[in-house]
Amino acid sequence: MEYDVVIVGAGPAGLSAAIRLKQLDADLNVVVLEKGSEVGAHILSGAVLDPCGLDKLIPDWKTKGAPLNVPVKEDNFYMLGEAGKVRIPNFPMPPLMNNHGNYIVSMGNVCRWMAEQAEALGVEIFPGMACSELVYGDNGEVKGVVAGVFGLEADGSIGDGTEPGMELHGKYVFLSEGVRGSLAKEVIEKYDLAAGHEPQKFGLGMKEIWEIDPAKHKEGSVTHTMGWPLGSNAGGGSFIYHLENNQVYVGFVVHLNYKNPHLFPYMEFQRFKHHPMVAELLEGGKRVAYGARAISEGGYQSMPKMVAPGVALLGCSVGMVNVPRIKGNHNAMLSGMAAAEAAHAAIAEGRASDELSAYETEVRQGDIGQDLKKVRNVKPMWSKWGLLPSLALGGLDMWTNTLGFSLFGTLKHGKTDAKATEEASKHKVIDYPKPDGKLSFDRLTNVSFSMTNHQESQPCHLKLKDPSIPIQVNLPKYAEPAQRYCPAGVYEVVEKDGQPEFVINFQNCVHCKTCDIKDPEQNINWTTPQGGDGPNYPNM
Repeated sequence: MEYDVVIVGAGPAGLSAAIRLKQLDADLNVVVLEKGSEVGAHILSGAVLDPCGLDKLIPDWKTKGAPLNVPVKEDNFYMLGEAGKVRIPNFPMPPLMNNHGNYIVSMGNVCRWMAEQAEALGVEIFPGMACSELVYGDNGEVKGVVAGVFGLEADGSIGDGTEPGMELHGKYVFLSEGVRGSLAKEVIEKYDLAAGHEPQKFGLGMKEIWEIDPAKHKEGSVTHTMGWPLGSNAGGGSFIYHLENNQVYVGFVVHLNYKNPHLFPYMEFQRFKHHPMVAELLEGGKRVAYGARAISEGGYQSMPKMVAPGVALLGCSVGMVNVPRIKGNHNAMLSGMAAAEAAHAAIAEGRASDELSAYETEVRQGDIGQDLKKVRNVKPMWSKWGLLPSLALGGLDMWTNTLGFSLFGTLKHGKTDAKATEEASKHKVIDYPKPDGKLSFDRLTNVSFSMTNHQESQPCHLKLKDPSIPIQVNLPKYAEPAQRYCPAGVYEVVEKDGQPEFVINFQNCVHCKTCDIKDPEQNINWTTPQGGDGPNYPNM
């Protein structure tokens, strides 16, 4: 099938691009391919949304019923100790940290609404269509994707029930797969787009939705914490957002550049909920949903080149999260619009399958670049100097950047998150308390609240480059950290005939991509499973 623009991923970036293309020219043929069972099924974000992207894309979003219903009413920042907390006052914080005018939202529901707006303009949206391959032209350009392969045998071969995929070709292909997308990873490697840029850095974000006692609910309240339980083991922190209907988003982020392979990010999240401040809020309530995903944290200096012949990377495929603000959805929307405007101009000039350099220029020099440049040193400061020094120096740097200069220039990130992992012998095993089933839960129970499902007869989508490495290298050297860094219990080391065996329970996978990022030997390659499989998030 031939289109003007083929868009992979119905997140905020991809949908913004589709909408903007049809706003510019109603006759353009635009298709959006989404691997989730429906739009929003694979969307997980905090989220406090800065509406600047939506304001620009659909200025009358309020009258059109966009699900931005809970404006932020109060901002709280706390440093936690094991049994207490210290409030960090708002007044010394740079203006960019202010949440006034922002909204607590379900980005899944925002994307569902955006999809309705796109379809009303004539965009074709196909959910349940995983894009498993790129299609290249005779000159090495990206000219399309293969989508909708179903029914492969467990070994990857074609069987009686196999439905071959369809090739969708476009003058331009937009990859808006989210963090660490499999096709974007291929494009970055093939065209060496990361050359001259810092390595991308990541965090693992885990989130639960809770229904709490109405007497404790404060609609519009936003709380962020740092410190306990992570301490010096890892960077990260939490968020607690009160949305409507007596619901609260409780989230926890662990930076994936931690050194100790014994660290168990999921159990750090579960332990966090036993802090007196959090436990008091959640007691008497019930958890109604769970999910996890990686977050791009490298920022300004880690954004690779965003264009290659025929293809552009959008949103989190590039990495546009403002780390101290914990916000990236607004930049994802702005990137989709910028890519759409560049493609529209190119097609109007009769061009196709070349590099949309105007898109890259707009991202780096426009609103997105300005947003990320101001905070570019916060993440490397945290990684190099720890929490308290980075709070002071990062705050100073954000203030001076607001005035147009930095005392630190642009700091580097250094190692990848995989290489940051040190040998297990250098670190102590961490003793985690057993989940109580009331505030804290085991992984498999929580995964059931993500409504994750994969057809078990399909090939495993988590590919090992060398099947011997987990037991022969990772187990003796790193105590096989895949058992712990995965927030869904996909990876296990079990004993079989007196010998350890590495087991991949791919049915549990919530598509967070942490394994693709954190495996110290970079031996795990995350690929798309059959379309429609994976989590089915309701209001994430």
